[in-house]
This record gives sequence, structure tokens and C-alpha cells, in this order.
Amino acid sequence: MRNKFHIPVCLLLFVPFAVHAQQDTLPEVVVRSYLSKESLIRIPTATSILSGTQLQQQQGYSLVPAFNTVPGIRMEERSPGSYRLSMRGSLLRSTFGIRNIKIYMDEIPLTDAGGNAYLNLLDPGAITDAEVLKGPDGSLFGANSGGVIRLGVFDPPGDSSLRIRLQGGSYGLFHSSAGYSKQLDNYRLQLFMGYQRADGYRQNSALKRTYAQTAQQWEYRPGYNLKLLAFYTDMAYRTPGGLTLDQSNANPRAARAQALTQKAAIYNRTFQGGLVHEARFSARWKHTIAVFGANTHFENPFITNYEARDENTAGFRTFLEWQNADRPFRLKFNVGMEWQQTGSDIANYGNRQGVRDTLQVRDNIHAGQHFYFARFSVQSARSLLEGAASINYYHFVFDRNGRTSVEFSPVLMPRLSYSYKLEDDLSLRVTLSRGYSPPAVAEVRASNNVFNTSLRPETGWNYETGLRFLPRAGRYMLDVALFHYRMQNAIVRKLDTQGEEFFDNAGGTRQTGLEVQGSLWLGHKVEVRTAYTLSLFKFENYKDYSGNKMTGVPQHVVVSSVVWHLPYAFSLFAQHNFTGSIPLDDANSIYARSYHLVQGKISWQRSRITLQGGVDNLLNVRYSLGNDLNALGGRYFNPAPGRNYFATALFRI
Repeated sequence: MRNKFHIPVCLLLFVPFAVHAQQDTLPEVVVRSYLSKESLIRIPTATSILSGTQLQQQQGYSLVPAFNTVPGIRMEERSPGSYRLSMRGSLLRSTFGIRNIKIYMDEIPLTDAGGNAYLNLLDPGAITDAEVLKGPDGSLFGANSGGVIRLGVFDPPGDSSLRIRLQGGSYGLFHSSAGYSKQLDNYRLQLFMGYQRADGYRQNSALKRTYAQTAQQWEYRPGYNLKLLAFYTDMAYRTPGGLTLDQSNANPRAARAQALTQKAAIYNRTFQGGLVHEARFSARWKHTIAVFGANTHFENPFITNYEARDENTAGFRTFLEWQNADRPFRLKFNVGMEWQQTGSDIANYGNRQGVRDTLQVRDNIHAGQHFYFARFSVQSARSLLEGAASINYYHFVFDRNGRTSVEFSPVLMPRLSYSYKLEDDLSLRVTLSRGYSPPAVAEVRASNNVFNTSLRPETGWNYETGLRFLPRAGRYMLDVALFHYRMQNAIVRKLDTQGEEFFDNAGGTRQTGLEVQGSLWLGHKVEVRTAYTLSLFKFENYKDYSGNKMTGVPQHVVVSSVVWHLPYAFSLFAQHNFTGSIPLDDANSIYARSYHLVQGKISWQRSRITLQGGVDNLLNVRYSLGNDLNALGGRYFNPAPGRNYFATALFRI
């Protein structure tokens, strides 16, 4: 069923900015993802920041509502713990995870050499902030065409405290965490532990996750820092499977019958860690190097088989920076590289009601990637010109009764960006960049257990312009981005007659988008935020589907929120999400209906105690948060919970 969009978007977006804002001086907003701190007003690319305050305003047990406030991002959770994250249409490939996006924790990649990132391993409370770089930015971060996310994990300097959170809610939700920070002269220690469980809204959708993390920083001499980051997760969640429209309407809490019988689930135990060394030799020279590694044991009893994987990743990332702060021009130059290897021992067995049966096939897969990058920028009082490029090398080696190698030709990914300050608080930007994304291990060797050596990387050129209004002497902002991305060799998911998935190249896409984000303080008590995403994404040169809308991408999304600070230490937070209809197959023959999602939270804070109570899906809307694209038998839908509640207590000692 296809619904039309009748909401006055312009009114939702721009009415808040017609109201006069209280004039106050705010700290300058800076971005750390461009190898060193830069003022957001000067950044020449589409960049959004999720601050710690914005993350804390959400319910706290899922990252989904927070990331969906960023225009251009769509995050889904088909059942508790089953995250999917896409940026600017990358959901076309990310049917069961995250692909075509690079994710970093500080300077350490969470994305492995095979193109996979287990974002669901992290406890939401362990993340302090997030920076989102939208569109192809492989010039500094290697192959991607969706974008880059940098997660912050270090608390502000000087804070020493113990923070305890206890949370409970509908459908068996229980979430607890404890975080400890201690500043000892030039050494900083952070410890975090979290536990979360939930029965889930649907049958066969229970979650259990135990998480531990440490982040430490030692400035052993002025300008020289050594950082340690490590975490361990033991996570298990069940997967209920997709339903047809009739099944979803009849009983949205049901699971697919075979998922119940086969006890479909995901089990993941991962340890990951790394060391980062930063050395500022002088006012002009700085060097950073990070070494990291990860070990994952992954099991997936599925409807058709039982997969077990052991994955080991090792790598390093390093770059050198030179800058000349002399006026009238500030020059900056960076050069560096990143190298990463992931070995995967994958075995597929028969699945006998959640128990391994006879071995079907066993493979050893080695994925390797490395890239070299350089960036040069010239900055004057009003303008900034930046040129950057990377050259990327990717290969796979498969071992199954003999070795098969797939090596992609080196690809140059350039980016040229320019920003100009029309006024002190208003900047205009333009960007030209190339996207490149090779197939992930899970696409080259999909669930049909066939090595697809003919699958080609996605490539394309992105043309973008934007406007950023960010006064320091005020309490409002506006950021607008308009882009057009032409992609070739789009990778799409398909199913064979047995329901096993495989991936194929499907011609190309034309992706024209508009992203608008704004915020406004009304006096000192009320903050309003609004984000709008327009996605005019279509296939081209794709057999019978040229001109069709890109699968899995809503054309319109509007997310608005308000925070109201009330008397007697109370505050009220409310958020509304409108998501337009979503095509669920390449033929555009069926759509997920549009929906309005409303959530709210009331908080009371006094001294070192915070009490909160909230509601999600206030309107009790039936919708699917995570659709199975091109699903066999019409099983597209994963119904999300109806109206549900939560309560939280936070203690700071």
C-alpha cells in the first residue's frame, strides 16, 4: 500500500527560525574528524554533530532515535539489538547490517577489512558524541560512498565521578550501566560496564548483552599523548524473521514459523582494542599513529543453515600533519595511510532446531585493504580551499579445496572542496568527490555459499553544495546540503528460488538529495530542532527497473524535537518522526506505509540524582522499523512495538 505525502514541510522547517532567539555567546563548535580540530563553520563538507546532550535526551537503550535525527541517515532496529544503518541510500546493500559506511571509535576503525561493522556491540551509554561526515569522503578514510561516522568515547577532561544508570520498561526491558572517570594529574582513567536484556515485542526477539569498556589517556609530556581504548561484548539476540502484509496485520507480534522452529538467533563475542599515540613536535608538526586488533566469535542459527565464524582483524593507521599558522594564509598538509587485514574462518552446518548438524561447507577468507591519503588546505580570513585524495587497494583470498584470489585494481578517490564565509556566521560550500566501495565479504560470499568473483565495486561522482548558518553570539543554527550522486555498478541483494541471498551489480543510480537541519533556543527554556531529508533516488540502466525509485529509501523524512526546561528542576522532551512510504522491492510493486512516530520523556534532576519516565510510539502506530527488501514470498515486514514505556534513574557520585 502506498501513501502520499501531504505535510507542509516548508512550514515545519522554517517557522522556528522566524522567532527571535535570545542572544548569548556559545562555545565554538569544532569537528575532530578531519585529523585535527576545525571550526564547523569552516568545514567545506556536509558534517553533522550529535552532541552528548542530544544523545542523553533520547531514551538511552537504543541508538536508533538519536541517529535518525541526522538528515541523510536512516537507522533501523528489526528486533532488539538488530541494527541496520544507512546513509544516503546505502541501505540498498545493508539488508542485514552496515555496509558502505566507515565507522571509527576515536582513531580506531570499528569497520573491519571485509567491510563489516558491528555497531550493535556497543552499549549506547558508552558513546559520548558522534560526528557524521555524509557522502563520499574516502580521501581521508578509505573506500566508502555513503559516509563516515566517528564515535567519541572520552569524557571531557577534568571530570571525576561515578555514574550509575538503572532502566526498565515494557516487553521485559532492563538496562543498567556504571561509568567511572578519574583524573589523576596528566593521566585519565575511564571504565564502563553495561548490561541489557529485553524479551522483545515479537516472538523470538529476546536480547541479552554484556558490555565492558576502558578508555585511558596519558599525557606523559606536554603535547605527547598515549591513549588506550578496548571493549568486550557478549551479545545474543533472537531474530523473528519477516512477515507478509496479511500476517503482520493479523498478528504483528508473531514470528515467522520457521524462525521459531529453527531458533533463529545471533551470538557474538568480540574483543577489540587499540593504542593511539599523538605527538606534537612543534607548533607546525604533529604525528598520530594507531594500532588495533579485534577477535570475534559469531554464530547464526538461521532457517536454512547454522553458520559459525571466527574473525581476526589487525591493522594500523598513521598520519603526519604540517601547518603554518602565519597570516594572511594558513596552510595545512596531511599525509598518511591505513592498513587492515581480516581473516575469517566460516563454517556452515545444517540447523536442527538451533543445534549444529552436519557440516555443509567450510571456508577460510582473507580480506585485505590499505590506502594512502594526502590532504592540502589553504585558508584565509574568508575562504578555505581543500584538496585531498587517496589511492585504495582491496583484495580477497578464498580457500575452499584450493585458493581463489580476487584483487581489485587500485582506485584513486579525489575530493576538492571550497568554503567561503559570506558573513562571520554564514558560510557557503561546494564539493566534488569520488565514491568507491568494493563488495564486502558477506556479499562476495553470501548465504548461498557461492564465491561471486564477478561482483564489481560501486563507483561514482558526487556534486554537492551547502550553506551553514552558525552564529557564535546566538542560540540557533541552520545547515543545508544539496547533492547529486551518480553511481555505477550498484550492488543489490537478490534471492534464489530456495530463499538464499546473493548479490549482483544492477547498473547505476541517480541520487539527488536535499538535507536541512536547524535548531533554535526560545529564550533560555525551550530548544527546538528540526531535520528534513528529501531523497530523489532512482535506478538507471537496471534491466526492467530503470526509472524506479531506489529500494528501501523513503522520499521524505521529517524529524522534529523540542526540549522545554520547566520550573522545579523538571524538563520535557518530545520528538516527532514522519517517514514517507518506502519501496520494498526493485519493481516498486509494494510499499511500506508512511508513519508518524511520537516519543516523549519527562525528567527531574536535583543535585546528583536524575529521574526520568517516557513513552515511545505514543500514537500506537503500526509500522515496520526494518524491512526485508526483495523478500521471498512477500515477507517484507518486521513490525515495531506499539505504545511502550520506560523509566530511568541516574545517580552521579
